[in-house]
Amino acid sequence: MFLPTTEKELNKLGWKQPDIILVTGDAYIDSPFIGVSIIGRVLEAEGYKVAIISQPDIYCDKDIKALGEPRLFWGITSGSVDSMISNYTASGKKRKSDDFTPGGVNNKRPDRAVIAYSNLIRKYFKNTVPIVIGGIEASLRRISHYDFWSDQIRRSILFDSRADILVYGMGEKSIISIAENLDKGKDWREIKGICYSSNLVPEDYIILPSHADVKTSGKSFTEMFRLLYENADPFTAKGLCQQQDTRYIVQNPPQPTYTTQELDRIHDLHFERDAHPDLKKIGVIKALDTIRFSIPTHRGCYGECNFCSISVHQGRTVTSRSHESIIKEAQEITKIKDFKGTLLDLGGPTANMYGFECSIKTEKGACRNKRCLYPAVCKNMRVNHKPQTELLKKVNSVPGVKNIFVASGIRHDLILADKPNGISYLERILKKHTSGQLKIAPEHVSNRVLDLMGKPDEKGLLEFKKFFDSITDKLKLERFLTYYLMAAHPGCTTGDMTKLREFCLKNLRILPRQIQIFTPSPGTWSSVMYHTEINPFSGEKIFVEKKQAERENQKKKLVPHGTNKK
Repeated sequence: MFLPTTEKELNKLGWKQPDIILVTGDAYIDSPFIGVSIIGRVLEAEGYKVAIISQPDIYCDKDIKALGEPRLFWGITSGSVDSMISNYTASGKKRKSDDFTPGGVNNKRPDRAVIAYSNLIRKYFKNTVPIVIGGIEASLRRISHYDFWSDQIRRSILFDSRADILVYGMGEKSIISIAENLDKGKDWREIKGICYSSNLVPEDYIILPSHADVKTSGKSFTEMFRLLYENADPFTAKGLCQQQDTRYIVQNPPQPTYTTQELDRIHDLHFERDAHPDLKKIGVIKALDTIRFSIPTHRGCYGECNFCSISVHQGRTVTSRSHESIIKEAQEITKIKDFKGTLLDLGGPTANMYGFECSIKTEKGACRNKRCLYPAVCKNMRVNHKPQTELLKKVNSVPGVKNIFVASGIRHDLILADKPNGISYLERILKKHTSGQLKIAPEHVSNRVLDLMGKPDEKGLLEFKKFFDSITDKLKLERFLTYYLMAAHPGCTTGDMTKLREFCLKNLRILPRQIQIFTPSPGTWSSVMYHTEINPFSGEKIFVEKKQAERENQKKKLVPHGTNKK
């Protein structure tokens, strides 16, 4: 059964009023890949009456008033994707399609959806119950941040949305505590993993440079983000606060990292693994094709690429589900009528980070002075592909499962670092778990640009390709590498893109088609570089291409001409 979305469904359940109403910028897909669905199911498991409003019209009260007012709180998310990234390309052009909207036309999700939905509620429900915002859009904008689309420093989204509570990171623990405290009339301000507005600075909290300071000083902006980044690990983080106007945004320390048992409990909850029937009548929801028959195996990423927001949102520690939990989910999927035997993806943010972590990090927290994979794989990160290899074998033996694909991409440097198991893992992936193309993301080959990205140098890419070619030749497999590359990252010049083109033609014998123009999304070091035009780690000035035409020209350096060679 889906969570209720209409008055008719509320009446069918015998509910006079939901305890919580969740508002999302996506069509309602009840799936363990969809954040709002996970939050809804977690709250439901705690005994709360949870309803969902998906993609409400912000120009009238019809949708937002459809279920009345909740008893405890409203919960708002832009959806699975930041609304500005969902609505606009890196060149600032309006996107025509939206994979999370019925029919695929991008006409349902408003710009800055969290702000739009929160203000919609304030407009039609005066003096309402608390409004709680969360998800990727709120999480990355929890303090003052650079907004690429307006080319301005904006204040915390908590203030522009006029919400009461902001949940950052993976919010299941925080949202349960919020619900419990509101239900019992208790103060919620000490809950971990949340932000709120205050006129006072809590004792022992670190004071960030003020909003006024970071608007005018690149140095202050960089220091602000450094303190946010350094205080994102649950073991070592302190509370933060930042003056926004006459008030402060207060960020409590993060929730503890999820354990395997906690992650298992979340994914053992029931999900319909489908879109709500009323929405499917409107049109096809393309995102469903990818996630319906896929299984998430873990959370977090220790890659810490400077352009990626996962470190600030999901965290730098990887938590893996147990084999038993994943097998149970596979068994449930085989019972679905439309399942034809193929699991489209068994993975996470990076598929081959499953099943191992640095013991120092899990006991003491992430290192402040070095990274797990950059400039090379740390010796304390004992890379081991055996747990995922065994998992793939077990899931493949589940009755009804014929094929498993690992489609979420792999880190090729991790395979090279795992001397005992890496090559045998790669062989298995190529033989059994790819439909023809294996995704890797070297991003660039200029060491200067890679250094600014926080990515390893090109030597590992060449070594990996050598192994890949030898395996495919030995096993006589028609397999290809798909390379994800990036143009216009801070520090990247047209000359760097010319060098990348020459490298691809000479060493990869192909001009890759998967090329994206860098988008400075909030919550990343690369966004700091883009705004300040300074390398935040060395203090040196760097070139940043900000002219849209030139950013596009960088990408065009790799636009294929003629026929690609294998």
